[in-house]
Amino acid sequence: MSDSATGPGLVLASASPRRRDLLAQIGLVPRRIVAADLDEQPRAGELPRPYAERLAREKAEHVAAMLDEPALVLGADTVVALGRRILPKAEDRETARRCLSMLSGRRHTVLTAIALRPTAAWAEGRAAERTVVSTVTFSRLTERQIETLLDAGDWEGKAGGYALQGHAASHIRFLSGSPSAVIGLPLFEVGQLLRGQKGAWLP
Repeated sequence: MSDSATGPGLVLASASPRRRDLLAQIGLVPRRIVAADLDEQPRAGELPRPYAERLAREKAEHVAAMLDEPALVLGADTVVALGRRILPKAEDRETARRCLSMLSGRRHTVLTAIALRPTAAWAEGRAAERTVVSTVTFSRLTERQIETLLDAGDWEGKAGGYALQGHAASHIRFLSGSPSAVIGLPLFEVGQLLRGQKGAWLP
């Protein structure tokens, strides 16, 4: 990775431990992790894909503007959608219950957008973006199964109230697309965008 003391380093614009772990899976360790403190509420009438892309872009741009060092900032956002409806991040048990009840027995879409933005101190860097769309189908959940998933607790802070890498995995009967994108970061696309940057970010 291009991360010498004077060269550009990768900065992750997210405090998500899932995204940090996914980067480590392909040998990337961010030089810094700087969470972007932004209003993440969808705008009136905003559809799932433009919403995910806007947030990924704004996160990367916000953090890049904060830094005076040469760096490449990676922003990402994951959205769970039922048709045109954006499901919330589950910050409490009742929200998670509503999400799981809506997803029960249904196919839904998971959109993960990523955005790279160089800081002003690294003029050779290039802005780049990519969006990955995956399809996930839950089996039909009983009330007891939903309560068991809620008791497990791995819904906390997750879009749509579940984690593919958590207890919900035993109820997911179909997935088409990128498993890593559903978890929070599409690793193939991250790798492709980094290989398009100047320097040896990835082999």
